[in-house]
Amino acid sequence: MIKILGIGLIGYLLFIAQKLIYQRLWAAHLRVSVGFGTGHIFEGEQGELKEVIENRKRLPLAMLKVKFKTDRNLLFGNEKGSRTTDQYYRNDVFRVGGGERVTRTLKFQGGKRGYYTIDEISLVASDLFFLSQFVEEHSVRTELYVYPKPFNSERLRQSLVHLNGEMLTRRHLLEDPFEYRGIREYQPYDDMRSINWKATAKTGDFKVNQMGYTSLKSVRIFFNIQDDNILKKEEAVEMSLRIVVSLCLHFLQQGMQISCYGNGVDILTHQPLSVDSKASEGQMDFIYRALARIDTAQPTAGFVETFEEKLFQESKGAYTCFVAPNQYDDFVALLDRYEETDNPFTWFYPVLGNKEPELPPELQKRIEVIYFEA
Repeated sequence: MIKILGIGLIGYLLFIAQKLIYQRLWAAHLRVSVGFGTGHIFEGEQGELKEVIENRKRLPLAMLKVKFKTDRNLLFGNEKGSRTTDQYYRNDVFRVGGGERVTRTLKFQGGKRGYYTIDEISLVASDLFFLSQFVEEHSVRTELYVYPKPFNSERLRQSLVHLNGEMLTRRHLLEDPFEYRGIREYQPYDDMRSINWKATAKTGDFKVNQMGYTSLKSVRIFFNIQDDNILKKEEAVEMSLRIVVSLCLHFLQQGMQISCYGNGVDILTHQPLSVDSKASEGQMDFIYRALARIDTAQPTAGFVETFEEKLFQESKGAYTCFVAPNQYDDFVALLDRYEETDNPFTWFYPVLGNKEPELPPELQKRIEVIYFEA
């Protein structure tokens, strides 16, 4: 009897001892990382998420759970240890020996354009008998950009061919100092050197010489994704950003300088998108990242008050493209006023389905309707 009690006491002491050892040492020299395999993918493409566990001590971990959450628009599928509600929750179980490194790769699909992060992981370990659990929270930082996929359709290709033709007919939109076109009222953005002092003295108001054009140097792309309707046009909003990508790619491939502006709010800076003019190879990557970070869940900035000054003051030597899926009165009025300046532009208007929309009559010749399917 005494022998049995002695064995029981020794067993109990060993149980308490291993519990204390694990409680104190389970997290020592343990390295756990969770990271996306690449910095970006496109909508619909497959990506990878890697979990790496390094147990740099002799003490084995009979059970280690790695828990984290990320956005539900990264489509991992209904795998064991996962749950999807408002977000995607992952709970993976590992058995890690002493001095062992374990790597697990999870496949997913980029279901929607966006900027996605994993900011925290939870580690849950147990003792050898799975009777006690130990928990630690760790901050991590891994991010993934899901770029909008360029849109390609016969209608858009035809629109770009037509646009190229218009650019060629106006070819070279920089003012030619040797080609005189007339006199007009002075505007705040005009160069003082263009003032016609003789006409100014005669009329009492500043007048400037209006010159001809010699060379097109850049394209500006403005998008307006304001969507205040009761029935939201979410597909059309996303399509607008895909069309923006297609336009940027098209003109950059021709060696043009591209700038891109829009009233979608950046999820990091909380500011409207603004990418100034460049023709460098890295410009497209910069635009991709900026478009991926647009948070359509946030209210858009007012397009007119945000971009009116830039639109009119920086119009020289540039062709302007607008992309917008809605016909709000202030936006239409702005484009109507812009047309009166004789600056060239095209409005790309994405429409879901094939029903012909009713267009503002004063701008019909400037609108290219782009039909698409959901």
